[in-house]
Amino acid sequence: MSEIVPLESLGRRIVIMGPSNAGKSTLAEAIGRQTGLPVVHLDQLHHLPHTDWRPRPAEEFLRLQRAAMEKDAWVMDGNYSALLPERLARATGAIVLDDNRWLRLMRYFRRTLFERRRAGSLEGHKDSLKWLMIKWVLVGSRYNGSKYRDRVRRANLPFVFTHNMGDLRNLHTQWRLPRPGAN
Repeated sequence: MSEIVPLESLGRRIVIMGPSNAGKSTLAEAIGRQTGLPVVHLDQLHHLPHTDWRPRPAEEFLRLQRAAMEKDAWVMDGNYSALLPERLARATGAIVLDDNRWLRLMRYFRRTLFERRRAGSLEGHKDSLKWLMIKWVLVGSRYNGSKYRDRVRRANLPFVFTHNMGDLRNLHTQWRLPRPGAN
């Protein structure tokens, strides 16, 4: 893991990126609860509520994302590369998560089958296993961690990079974040 900078040094507009099922939404919720910063889950802006992850029209998603980025403070989790340069230019700090693809696949199964009301889920909580998502977790998002780390370095932001679940748990401990599921 990179050096753990104080959470406050990441500022009031924090981006959280990384491969699917690495813990971005859960971390965003914990940071939001700890700091009072509003949490924006890009998956919720990209997909229509009360659907099984059906995307919005692209123009609507871009409009919603830009409106969220214009606000003074946020913790924003998600990748979505179309506006990533704008998001990084507006951000004051970044966190990039990574983890073993097999563990992320197990998380995908668990959250889809058993955790309907989880951080970042869509309103309506409809979800089903999708072969396309399984393939994405195993193959498509395999190198996203290194790609996002490179982009954050070039953006010259204060950052934290994690490489596994142990690093992520350490981040929760060091920043005294509420644990997932804690009230």
